[in-house]
Amino acid sequence: MMSLEGGLDMGRKEEVYEPALKEKRVPLLTLDHNWHKLFSHADTTQTILNLEGKLNDLLKLQGKLNTESKEIKKLKKRLMNEIVPMVDALSQNNDSFMEQKIEENKRLIKDCNEKLDQYKDELLDIPSKIADVNNQLMLVTMDACYETLHENSSEIEEIGKWITQIRIELKKKIIRKQEKEQKNRDLYTYMHAIFGADVIQIFDLKYIPEELHKKDSGAENAEKNE
Repeated sequence: MMSLEGGLDMGRKEEVYEPALKEKRVPLLTLDHNWHKLFSHADTTQTILNLEGKLNDLLKLQGKLNTESKEIKKLKKRLMNEIVPMVDALSQNNDSFMEQKIEENKRLIKDCNEKLDQYKDELLDIPSKIADVNNQLMLVTMDACYETLHENSSEIEEIGKWITQIRIELKKKIIRKQEKEQKNRDLYTYMHAIFGADVIQIFDLKYIPEELHKKDSGAENAEKNE
């Protein structure tokens, strides 16, 4: 069963890949430099881009909630620290403004607690969501890499066959070239012996055997010197 993108469907991915990766600790892929480098060699898909965005959003949300939780805890601590001296002062002097300030701090502390409880619940859920999306991203990454490896292997095999055929053809051409060169050498030698160098020179022979050409040139120069 194939997906619309041409790879294995999600159920098939889990069946094929998960047993092999069961004991492996897979890093958070979008934070892994090597994962990003993969896609300079393998084709990415819209599914990968969507899951990458989803995982990054979850990681950003986790970071935001952790940061805001720390800030709220700081605020809560400051509000609680302010209440203690105000309660002591109120016990000695009935001050309506001080009483209102204490009530306001209590309300803010309550808001802080509610917000911290909310963030705590969200932060408890996020790791499982991150793990799930990371797992999905791992599977589609494996599928994309498999498809690229499969396509490359097919092309490598095809090119290999082409190279083998070309080598065979090249060997045949080399042998044929050598045979033609030998025939020209033999023809030149026999014609030279029968008709002499002067007659042979009237032929437009592009591939005169080098050693015979040098021999004729040497003989011609010797005759001129005489």
